[in-house]
Amino acid sequence: MNKHIQRGLALVGAIVVSGSALADGGPDLTPLTSAVSFGTVVTAVLAIAVSLAGVYVAIKGAKTVISMIKGA
Repeated sequence: MNKHIQRGLALVGAIVVSGSALADGGPDLTPLTSAVSFGTVVTAVLAIAVSLAGVYVAIKGAKTVISMIKGA
């Protein structure tokens, strides 16, 4: 067998074993998660994503206009 395939199978096996071990009775993180407000974090991430999408649209539009000018 290829070394990469063996490593991949070992990694998948380790993930499955650790996932099933944590699913049984993982630690209770309720005090930590209730103390943090994720609303502002989500807003910031969405704002960054929208600004990146705007930059992408602007670049795509500029490329389209330039190709129209070159084609004419």
